[in-house]
Amino acid sequence: MGLTNCSHEELMSRLVDSVKEISGFSSSRGFIGKIQGDLVRRITLLSPFFEELIDVNVELKEDQIAGFEVMRIALDSSLELFRSVHGGSKLFQIFDRDSLVLKFHDMTVEIEAALSQIPYAKIEVSEEVREQVQLLHFQFKRAKERREESDLQLSHDLAMAEDVMDPDPNILKRLSQELQLSTIDELKKESHAIHEYFLSYDGDPDDCFERMSSLLKKLVDFVTMESSDPDPSTGNRIISRHRSPVIPEYFRCPISLELMKDPVIVSTGQTYERSSIQKWLDAGHKTCPKSQETLLHAGLTPNYVLKSLIALWCESNGIELPQNQGSCRTTKTGGSSSSDCDRTFVVSLLEKLANGTTEQQRAAAGELRLLAKRNVDNRVCIAEAGAIPLLVELLSSPDPRTQEHSVTALLNLSINEGNKGAIVDAGAITDIVEVLKNGSMEARENAAATLFSLSVIDENKVAIGAAGAIQALISLLEEGTRRGKKDAATAIFNLCIYQGNKSRAVKGGIVDPLTRLLKDAGGGMVDEALAILAILSTNQEGKAAIAEAESIPVLVEIIRTGSPRNRENAAAILWYLCIGNMERLNVAREVGADVALKELTENGTDRAKRKAASLLELIQQTEVVAVSTVP
Repeated sequence: MGLTNCSHEELMSRLVDSVKEISGFSSSRGFIGKIQGDLVRRITLLSPFFEELIDVNVELKEDQIAGFEVMRIALDSSLELFRSVHGGSKLFQIFDRDSLVLKFHDMTVEIEAALSQIPYAKIEVSEEVREQVQLLHFQFKRAKERREESDLQLSHDLAMAEDVMDPDPNILKRLSQELQLSTIDELKKESHAIHEYFLSYDGDPDDCFERMSSLLKKLVDFVTMESSDPDPSTGNRIISRHRSPVIPEYFRCPISLELMKDPVIVSTGQTYERSSIQKWLDAGHKTCPKSQETLLHAGLTPNYVLKSLIALWCESNGIELPQNQGSCRTTKTGGSSSSDCDRTFVVSLLEKLANGTTEQQRAAAGELRLLAKRNVDNRVCIAEAGAIPLLVELLSSPDPRTQEHSVTALLNLSINEGNKGAIVDAGAITDIVEVLKNGSMEARENAAATLFSLSVIDENKVAIGAAGAIQALISLLEEGTRRGKKDAATAIFNLCIYQGNKSRAVKGGIVDPLTRLLKDAGGGMVDEALAILAILSTNQEGKAAIAEAESIPVLVEIIRTGSPRNRENAAAILWYLCIGNMERLNVAREVGADVALKELTENGTDRAKRKAASLLELIQQTEVVAVSTVP
């Protein structure tokens, strides 16, 4: 039986209401706004169609109404997605952005499918509205076939903010603005959102939880430092909405069951309140109270992530921070100061590195890896205690995990400028290159990052190139994960600043894999590939290899459609290839370089405009020569 006129009006009213509520999400800015903006705009433009159907009281047949029912379901799903995104944790969304982009794409597919079932061409509405719906349907079809490109700047900033203990303030500023977490009030809401998410999380906090809390802590520190208004009334104090909050289970010490003030990790990976586990150890116990596993050593490593989370939870619930929360254990030994890094504990770890069993070496290297990641003072303390030669020796360990820990510990230590020389002096370069060639994928990636860090010093560029690193980095560029490819590309770029390494890279066959990366726009490596090709194109061997790889059509396409920085690099490479070479100029002209370059002279960066103008002049000269030689 068909639907009544009343139910038809109710259906249209519901569609109008859904569109109206969805239109309210158009004000979202930054990362979320970019993802959902186009979808909100298109859905909003459906409103005149639904409103006119109500105003003119158009009678719809049952099969026509079915299409609107499908649209109602699609808009309800979209509304649910918009609400969850609007009220959810922004940090979780950015870490889960690939999944989020896919969800918005799925909504686009659903709405397009609903429009396909609505015979709008046969429904009696004004010509203007019908044409608008037809245009919208076409836009949804195009959007359905198109995938959202990743934001390379956002990905880069996020990686740097996570990987570096003290990120560049400019990176944190861009992230805080992109995520709309640039005020204390916004960060307060974010801390609540994270807390609510993990209250509903089934199980122990996972890697994502640690990543979120670590980045939130860095953003809180940055925003607090930037804020010039200390008045608590401005929102700088996070006040609880709950009188008696329930302490999350994972914030309680397994021994005392009280909220932890100074959480520390034992060798089994379990976390306890320092005073409680210390009493357990002082009583002569050799096992982990929770897991009953034998402790490999009695060292206690501060759990900084959990400590930060407890602080945020206390603030968000109006609870006074535990007395020693946020305090720093500082010891002075031989005139040097170390924060959070107990010199005696470090020395005990070094003893394990030098004389321990394989398991003890693995555990000790892992502890040093974590300590070295935390802060500058730790890196100084560990190096001064004599860890670097022992870690270099373990780069040759037959145990893959020990090797990974050792190379990553050296990477973290190398962040300190004073440690770079000590690492090289310990003979590390050859061993790091060996790990780069034959280690596990994680070890290879961290070896590449370590070589990049060491290559900041110019004389190290020569030694690293001579040790055979370039060829191994090229292999990682082809075989690695996305992160590994980026580490390899960054190291190669920095090494190729030295002229001799350019020749090594070209002879090592780097141009072909770089050209393949250029053609794979979805691989996320176009920026890096162009940057390396730009530096190689200043070398005679490099120019010849780039031209032989038939890269000119790809470069012209990037000049036509790429980002401003990529268009600039592509134009620079093309300029180096074509200067003084009539054959390459003709190839560029044949694939439409003149049109792309003309547009670049009008809309490119200053450097891009100069290169484009010079290339256009060369192309025009070849056209004059070609005309003058016609018999």
